[in-house]
Amino acid sequence: MIFITAKFQVLPEHAERWPEIAADFTRATRAEPGCLWFDWSRSLDDPNEYVLVEAFRDGDAGGAHVQSAHFKDAQRTLPQYLAATPRIVNATVDQDDWSELGELAVNR
Repeated sequence: MIFITAKFQVLPEHAERWPEIAADFTRATRAEPGCLWFDWSRSLDDPNEYVLVEAFRDGDAGGAHVQSAHFKDAQRTLPQYLAATPRIVNATVDQDDWSELGELAVNR
């Protein structure tokens, strides 16, 4: 799978509304057949930073994502709400779902 983590530094005046601002893009991406997950979190240290963790089935699914109409729309509309270019880590991982963190196993 293609595993991506991106950090978005949102302008302070838009930080509270970022989930709403990115909602259409998020919904459309999650509906893609090759999308495994597309999840936003807000930083505990910086209220203006959102972290996106996303995964796609394979390179073809990732390619379809960046060629989609909703991705192109996001390229046009989302930067106006950002303080800086998002930072990204992109890797191909030999798995297709989350693994358990054995070091913190919960045995109930």
